[in-house]
Amino acid sequence: MRTHLSVRSGRSLAGLLLAAALALTGCSAAGDDSAGDGSGAEAASQADSAAGAGAKEGGARDRGAGGAGASAPQKLTANHIIRTASLTVQVKDVPKALDAARATTESAGGYVGGETTTRDEDGHERTRVVLRVPVEKYDGVLAGLEGAGKLLQRDAKAEDVTDQVVDVESRIASQRASVARIRALMDRATKLSDVVTLEGELSSRQAELESLLARQASLKDRTTLATITLSLTETPVKEAAEDDDPGFTDAVAGGWDAFVTMLRWLAVALGAVLPFAAVAALLVLLWLRLVRPRLPRRAADGDGQD
Repeated sequence: MRTHLSVRSGRSLAGLLLAAALALTGCSAAGDDSAGDGSGAEAASQADSAAGAGAKEGGARDRGAGGAGASAPQKLTANHIIRTASLTVQVKDVPKALDAARATTESAGGYVGGETTTRDEDGHERTRVVLRVPVEKYDGVLAGLEGAGKLLQRDAKAEDVTDQVVDVESRIASQRASVARIRALMDRATKLSDVVTLEGELSSRQAELESLLARQASLKDRTTLATITLSLTETPVKEAAEDDDPGFTDAVAGGWDAFVTMLRWLAVALGAVLPFAAVAALLVLLWLRLVRPRLPRRAADGDGQD
């Protein structure tokens, strides 16, 4: 009997222990599952937050890079700068120096824009020539021309027209779009009055577009080719005053000039007095020939009557 009870008690205890173990196992499993679910959600939330922060940081870097690129000044190119120069060079032989300047300009890919040649009283030749050269060869050509002789004068200028170029390009794009819109409206117009109105508007906008294109071409020509005005002379522009004392020949020359000048003034004075002298001589002649012979006769006639 005791054996049976002990066996039953042992079974009950074992069952209780097994149930407790199962309960503890289930609780721990549930706790692990709930902990796993919470950590997964938190990880996902952190991942999302990290991803969002990374995206924001990347966007900030992109905006910063874009802002830096936008704020960085654009490098000006020679195509947006008008370069002009004026040189006065004294040379021994003007035609020879002019041929050398032409050869230098043509070898650089430029051309001669204009030429003027004159001679002074002493027979010295002076030439003024306008040269157009590519801007990338401007410095080299300018240095070569300066070394052709004695440099008397140099004036170089550079004018930045980048804003004008950008403005003209923008206005051309807008004007072309405007012309395209007017043409599209003309294609859809059905009334004659609308067509006439649109044609007038189209002509006005096309004229403005052509004006902008002409200005763009002028800016392109002036920024692509530099202008050099070269003056070649065989005599200095300003002669220095002589410090030497005048000699005998200078005195003779000066005296002769004074004598000739005096004769010239005497001739002028004689020419001015000659008409009055002729009139006076005529009056004297009339007095002697007509008036004076009658005066004694009248006096003699008066004496005879008495």
